[in-house]
Amino acid sequence: MRKSHPIRRFVLAGAATVSGIVLLLSLKPATDPASAQAAGGAAPPVAASPQGGAQAAGSGTVTGDAARTQYGAVQVRLTVAGGKITKAEAVQAPKGGQSDQVTANAVPKLNQAAVAAQSADIDAVSGATYTSAGYKQSLQSAIDKANAAAGAGQGSSSQGSGEQGSGSGAAQARTVTGAVAQTQYGPVQVRVTVSGGKITKAEAVKAPSGGQSTTVTANAVPKLNQAAVAAGSADIDAVSGATYTSAGYKESLQSALDQAGG
Repeated sequence: MRKSHPIRRFVLAGAATVSGIVLLLSLKPATDPASAQAAGGAAPPVAASPQGGAQAAGSGTVTGDAARTQYGAVQVRLTVAGGKITKAEAVQAPKGGQSDQVTANAVPKLNQAAVAAQSADIDAVSGATYTSAGYKQSLQSAIDKANAAAGAGQGSSSQGSGEQGSGSGAAQARTVTGAVAQTQYGPVQVRVTVSGGKITKAEAVKAPSGGQSTTVTANAVPKLNQAAVAAGSADIDAVSGATYTSAGYKESLQSALDQAGG
């Protein structure tokens, strides 16, 4: 009675094998790496796509030239509507290591400052001197491109008008760039916008950079720009700690004013 029949033993073994195969097949879809990848692996690229898709040609968006800094490139993109900056963003900024933290802290503040000031005359963010200087440089480049596009549009639309004097003050504005002034630490070149016989805007398109010069420039140039607009001439005081840059600025500013003198 204890002896089991060979046929019965074979049947039981076969049944156990079939049950095991069925169980394995039923579990496979839950642990299949291909199915898991298909479910979640495609999500990151889709999430990243709106950044590029949000920009449309002819929407009033301009991108400034990339400005090289000691820690990486900075490039600013502006959205302009009705002659005003409605949005500013950095499409390139220093990254990697500590630069990630500096960029995350500085760029939002610089973006807000650009919209608030409606110009590149903004203060540097503390602890982000190089990034701020690069941001302002690229921001000015974007503003110049926007102004050039707006000027071309104004020129074509005003051709049918016979009375130049009846146009708006903005249409009468003139932008001139002074000669490059060489200083001990590098060239300085100033560009001014003159409207109604007054300086409405002054900016340094070239200034000493590299090492300590970048810090000096970031501190001095905004003050010199403001002084030029306030004085309406090149008779402005030098900025403390930036004697050479101030002297070069005044020289190039006078050159620009001489060109705009008529």
